[in-house]
Amino acid sequence: MIKPGLSNYSLIIDLLKDPDRKSLLRIAKEIVLLTFYHRSLPQHYFSRYLFKKGVTNVKDYFPSAFLYNLKSFFNDKEVIEVLENKLYFDFYYGQFSVSLPRILMYNHNRMFVIGKSSFTINSTQDFKLILEQLFKQNLSYDSIIIKRTYGSYGGKKIFKLFRNQLITDPGIISELYTEVIKAGFLFQETVIQHPELNRLNPSCLNTIRFDTFIGADGKIEIISGYIRMSVSNYHVDNVSSGGVFVGINLENGRLKKYGYSSFRKSGVKVLTTHPVTNIVFEDFNVPLFQQAKELVIKAASFMPGLRLVGWDMAIGESGPVLIEGNSDYEIAGNDLADGGYRANVTFRKVLSEINYL
Repeated sequence: MIKPGLSNYSLIIDLLKDPDRKSLLRIAKEIVLLTFYHRSLPQHYFSRYLFKKGVTNVKDYFPSAFLYNLKSFFNDKEVIEVLENKLYFDFYYGQFSVSLPRILMYNHNRMFVIGKSSFTINSTQDFKLILEQLFKQNLSYDSIIIKRTYGSYGGKKIFKLFRNQLITDPGIISELYTEVIKAGFLFQETVIQHPELNRLNPSCLNTIRFDTFIGADGKIEIISGYIRMSVSNYHVDNVSSGGVFVGINLENGRLKKYGYSSFRKSGVKVLTTHPVTNIVFEDFNVPLFQQAKELVIKAASFMPGLRLVGWDMAIGESGPVLIEGNSDYEIAGNDLADGGYRANVTFRKVLSEINYL
């Protein structure tokens, strides 16, 4: 269940009671400083947790509006559809032998496609029969993922259906049918993640968000990376759905100290351990991290028209799996997880191209 956002009043009370915040006078001075520095109100001051006592490099963090506008400068709008449409993404990257979640079926409204066969579904009962067929054809699958072909940002329009629900929960089949025939959806295998990441959080697929930059010289570099996870028994890891993310040291694949959630949903609290598994974040080793970096560089190399991209990747039992690419990704999360993008060597190359150093 997605956690509702906190009211402004609750956020203010939470902030005032926070023992780790700076003094109100210092907060006020920094807000004034950043207003002159960025020539606009620093609306990112709180969402980037700059009010915390340990944060001294407040100028290294960028306003969200500035980061958002960068993507249109570096990404060719004529080719972004290859990433934004998940079906196109699978068709395109499938030709390069890139590890992807297997698509079992897809649809557009009432028209469904399995393999080389297409057909029309006109009732909940027909829909249930097709789902039963999918599970019979894939006896090793305990569940499947159903996600919107286009527009499933932030974990919205992503469903996880378990085999036993076909018998025990007829209501969910009816609800899914009503939702699915409104648009286009993919029916994918559930990626089984590496056991080490199950130790960290077993309730969902914990995905890594890398962002890459293709320089003017054609060199592809990873700017930063962080891992996302649910902090409750929920099947998606998105921060906007109540999850948490932790920065990753690109050199050794170890997690950084702090985990962040959405300021609007979780308030001022910053985590150092997973609240369910009690695993300490700092120095937790992400398995197969070097292979994951190699895969994301490979993925970026096949999309030269998109120079600034956020990639979502899972670490499966036998290796990394590319989940999706996003030309319109939330760079602010990377800015926070990395400790301020102005100090990031690769991101400074992004800034140099727009003469913003």
